[in-house]
Amino acid sequence: MHRASGLDTAFLYGETNAWHMHVSAVMLLDPSDTPGGYSFDRLRDAFAERLPLAPQFSWKLHEVPFGLDNPVFIEDPDFDLDYHIRRIAVPPPGGPEQLGNLVGDLVSYKLDRDHALWEFWVIEGLEDGRVAMLAKVHHAIIDGMTGVGLFDKLFDLEPEPNPDDRPPVPHRTPERIPSGAELFFRGLGRTAVTPWRLLKFVPQVAMQGSTLASFMRRDDSPAIPFQAPRTSLNRVISPHRRFAYSSVSLTEVKKVKDAFDVKLNDVVLALCAGALRNYLDERGELPDTPLVAQVPVSLHTEGSKESVGTQVAAMFTSLATEIDDPAERLRAIHTGTQASKEMQRAMAARKIMNLTDTTPPGLLSLAARTYTASGLEAQVPPVYNLIISNVPGPPFPLYVAGMKLESLWPMGPLLYGSGLNATVLSYIDKIDFGFMSCRESVPDPDRIADGVPEALRELKKAAKKLRSAAV
Repeated sequence: MHRASGLDTAFLYGETNAWHMHVSAVMLLDPSDTPGGYSFDRLRDAFAERLPLAPQFSWKLHEVPFGLDNPVFIEDPDFDLDYHIRRIAVPPPGGPEQLGNLVGDLVSYKLDRDHALWEFWVIEGLEDGRVAMLAKVHHAIIDGMTGVGLFDKLFDLEPEPNPDDRPPVPHRTPERIPSGAELFFRGLGRTAVTPWRLLKFVPQVAMQGSTLASFMRRDDSPAIPFQAPRTSLNRVISPHRRFAYSSVSLTEVKKVKDAFDVKLNDVVLALCAGALRNYLDERGELPDTPLVAQVPVSLHTEGSKESVGTQVAAMFTSLATEIDDPAERLRAIHTGTQASKEMQRAMAARKIMNLTDTTPPGLLSLAARTYTASGLEAQVPPVYNLIISNVPGPPFPLYVAGMKLESLWPMGPLLYGSGLNATVLSYIDKIDFGFMSCRESVPDPDRIADGVPEALRELKKAAKKLRSAAV
């Protein structure tokens, strides 16, 4: 039995009809060199072999009555693989538009809590004979780093690996499912100590408030929540989603990083900033103040990469979209992220627990439903304009059922009135950008995705000019 952490519980109980708390990824597979070609049954069987290596894929959620305590995950005795791995096809001609529309429709539906919290959709009918696979996994059992860690378990390092080289499948002992009464009385005991946990939390809030105030007095004060300008990205979120994607050369991005002596993540943020600036400018709604991104920061240590669940913190940073010059914009982003990282570390040093560790899950659910029903998303300043998450992926090729994984476009959830999420992952020699949007807020995310390569061209040109000036 696995008891959900406070943060994972927040992902479960904070979910509403419009806030879907699953993370997703579109994997493009190339069967052209696969012996015997593509076979759905072979692909399904390959995952059936490996799923026991990832125990959370067979867990079923059991909630505590009245939301008194964090829920638990227990191995599902009625686990049905055919429910979770499904087959579908895109309409002709099977290009990026058709794939994006289908993926957007599939991710618009929440995961069914009567089953393990994941789905794989095998998508056929793509142009050039390729096959795509959409993975939907609830954020309560996976985050960016643990998701990347699953590649070692679910994929091969060569098209036809030696079966003896695969890790042994662990033996599973069926678990007893606790009754509702057991969970209720256990939750009642934990609820009784909620006032004590709140008393411990209050001094933490005071210390972190003092830390925040000291940073806000600085000339280089970092971005904070509710500073974001309102744009068409920030409307009341509906359940409907759209998906778009693009890829750029990792080598070229590293050249820009080295030319400007910044971090790789700064360049990723600058690519998103350039694409968003052009998108909003075309629509005549580029704000005079910079867009603000919420950037997840992994808290995993070397020893926790195999753990199940989410270990992230939030950092807020300016995207400097009010600056026209791409070189100056990148420098401003670098300055902003350095200040934001410093503040995030200072806040973390005074942190002993999350708010989610002090609040009964039932109250979290009530708060989320009240917030979305009240329409506050459209009334208060946006918490942030969008989420931009950057995760380092495998630098080597991966295979499944003999097919090479060609590209991997990740997607994160939408919430708090932000209609766009950009999730970025490096793979071999590319950086893949996945854009998840609310259909009503950003009905054409492909225009933003197409802006990423153009933003890289602008930065490469600026880097070349910088190098020429230094000679």
